[in-house]
Amino acid sequence: MTARPCAARVPTSPGTSPCSPLWTTPVTSWPRRQVADKSNEIPAFRPLLDGVDLTGTVITADALHTQHAHGTYLRERGAHYIAQVKANHPGLFDRICRLPWREITLDHYDRTRAHHRLEIRRLKTAAFAHLDYPDARQALQVVRWRKDFTTGKLTIERVYLITSLPPDAATGAQLADWIRGHWKIENLLHHVRDRTFREDDSKIHAGNLPRIMAGLRNLAIGVHRQDGHANIAAALRHTARDWRRPLSAPGITG
Repeated sequence: MTARPCAARVPTSPGTSPCSPLWTTPVTSWPRRQVADKSNEIPAFRPLLDGVDLTGTVITADALHTQHAHGTYLRERGAHYIAQVKANHPGLFDRICRLPWREITLDHYDRTRAHHRLEIRRLKTAAFAHLDYPDARQALQVVRWRKDFTTGKLTIERVYLITSLPPDAATGAQLADWIRGHWKIENLLHHVRDRTFREDDSKIHAGNLPRIMAGLRNLAIGVHRQDGHANIAAALRHTARDWRRPLSAPGITG
């Protein structure tokens, strides 16, 4: 098993404040860190980030890392966080879920139509004087509607998050963009490694082999993305039919 990277927004220059309107640079995905056998990703969170300058960044991670110790660590390192809250934190989740969201003003609305489906995303924020999480200043609700035109299926999902960013430090559009940035990393990298490569089912556990295999999977995904493939599973099937194709994709052979 390997620890998932976090996504971060990095200032455009060392002197740029998180409250600055210039604070709009791409999401970064850090490399993974191998997790010891009979453990999980939680103990690997700090070692993964210890060697990175976190000053003036916003960190996102899977809901597994919504841990009080992680929130404290990030704030001590000069970083803000956006953390997803699920039912594994029942008290915190219940308090945020029960907020009068219907009465709260909409902060951001986004509508996209692509890949034979319509997606609508709505973001609302609520400020807190005190919340039982280190330096939490706001709660967020994201509601996503997805309509698949091929099947006619409609999916509605509600996601709750907390952030240490104070009100007015970032616009609703910025918050929505950071959250989508993390989901994009999940969909383009982690989902492919979990589902297409079935990484968690791998029987390779000894020494540095899991890390080497993770690097090879990342390489394969990156090569196929650069080659214009959106569906990695289909790209793998295509290259598997001819031994020359895996070499021609990165330009090793003609």
